[in-house]
Amino acid sequence: MPEPLQPQTYEPQPPQPTDIAAPVPPAPPHFTVRDIFVGADGIRAGWSLLLFAVLFFVLLVVSGFLLGRVHDRRSGARSTSQSQPQPAPPPSAPMSARVVYADEGVPLLCVALATWLMAKIERRPVLAYGFLPARALRNFATGLAWGIALLSLLVLMLRAAGLLVFDARLLFGGSILHYGIIWLAGFLLVALSEESLTRGYLQFTLTRGLSGTYRLLFGADHANRAGFWIAALILSFAFGIGHRPNPGESPLGLLSAGLAGFLFCFSLWHTGSLWWAIGFHASWDWAQSFLYGVPDSGLMAQGHLYATHPAGRPYLSGGLTGPEGSLLLLPVILAGAAAIVLTLPRTHSGYEAANAPPPSLH
Repeated sequence: MPEPLQPQTYEPQPPQPTDIAAPVPPAPPHFTVRDIFVGADGIRAGWSLLLFAVLFFVLLVVSGFLLGRVHDRRSGARSTSQSQPQPAPPPSAPMSARVVYADEGVPLLCVALATWLMAKIERRPVLAYGFLPARALRNFATGLAWGIALLSLLVLMLRAAGLLVFDARLLFGGSILHYGIIWLAGFLLVALSEESLTRGYLQFTLTRGLSGTYRLLFGADHANRAGFWIAALILSFAFGIGHRPNPGESPLGLLSAGLAGFLFCFSLWHTGSLWWAIGFHASWDWAQSFLYGVPDSGLMAQGHLYATHPAGRPYLSGGLTGPEGSLLLLPVILAGAAAIVLTLPRTHSGYEAANAPPPSLH
């Protein structure tokens, strides 16, 4: 006879350990004072810009003080009658090469030293701020050639339209070579000084900061590109306004200077360095001031090859501003942009990854 079925009881089993751990929610980020000054890409761009500005102006003040002491010592060796202050030349007086060397050489040393100090602080290569050596000589030489060629094109257009008149030749023989070399060296200082200040460290760091802001607001797509071009607009506008104190400068001349600055930014984006812009800037100014003897943003140079004068309406001839104050400059700027695209290879610049942290910073 079968045994009666016994009721079965089930005892609860303890939970068995598993190899997969339960997900733990991430801890909220701990904010520290360091986060105010340092971000994912190193020192925050705003603090870097402020520190660079302080370093640059302190160096300018110190260098001005030292130069003043040297000048005072030299003046002290003269008699009282000889050391009396002389009246300043009128604003329209032609500028001398000595003044250009002093006015541009000292700021160049200051901006170079400030950039070097910031590179050490941020632990980045000093050449990363627009002076990468790749194709440097080729780009510089190409910029020199295009600066002379496009300024000559503008002068020929003005002359053909009766807006620029050549009066006489002023230099002959060895004087041509003498003044030509002096002014070429002077305008190379001008180009190095202005490009280093307005499109060197400032362009790099402002791009870095604006790229980060763009990324927070709109996402990562094209953040570096947007940051670069916004920074280029800001600094090109500042570059144009910086010409305002020049005697004879005009609103159209200021706009032209800003457009030239934007052209130089385009060459920086396309080639990854400032070498083309430095060459173009130097030879453009040299051709204006020495070769053709026309005003450069309202400034005339001592010792130029030809004597010229504008004719016709100032917005076409440039007037006292020079060819840069003429509407005919606009197609020449476009021709410069075409020359960059057609004659220079595209190089992936450091600005496309400007927000990357330096390896040794963290």
